[in-house]
Amino acid sequence: MQRRTKIAAVALATALLIITGAEGAAMASGGRVHHPVREAAALTGTAKLYRSAGDDITFSFDAHLAAKDTKDPRKATGTFEFSHYLHGNGAWARAKVDCLVTGGKVAVVSGVITASDLPGAKGKRVGVTVHDLGRHDRLGYSWAGLGSPTDTKDLPPCVSSAPFEKVKQGTGDFEVVPWKPAL
Repeated sequence: MQRRTKIAAVALATALLIITGAEGAAMASGGRVHHPVREAAALTGTAKLYRSAGDDITFSFDAHLAAKDTKDPRKATGTFEFSHYLHGNGAWARAKVDCLVTGGKVAVVSGVITASDLPGAKGKRVGVTVHDLGRHDRLGYSWAGLGSPTDTKDLPPCVSSAPFEKVKQGTGDFEVVPWKPAL
């Protein structure tokens, strides 16, 4: 019995040395141990929406909330873009992120349009909701009931619609990093 106890103790001590060895060596040599810091929230990826009429609708996101800003989703940074074309007619827009809130696999991002070929769109705030469902992602947008981002008036940050649109099969690669603020 004593022999098994000693073997277990030696095995445990060895495992602890292996696990902490790199950190101990770094500390002994005066170095710092760097642990990666997870960002507070994120929404990234690109997808096309499914429309039976053949519309070419694309949304792309690169939105992030730094760990140091976890208490204020309005400090989110990044951009998102969207375009909608049918039979050669349509428009595109790029927005600067001004808010990002995520929960589980759902993200709501808003931003102010900084560039677009849609007359009247520049300077308008728009919001988009993404539900990251793997190969079956869904998406919604603040102008769903209005018809155009140009018709949005005084939209507050981080406001959008439910994710009612389906992503075209094989195109969705949205990734949502869930926000976990201390409550």
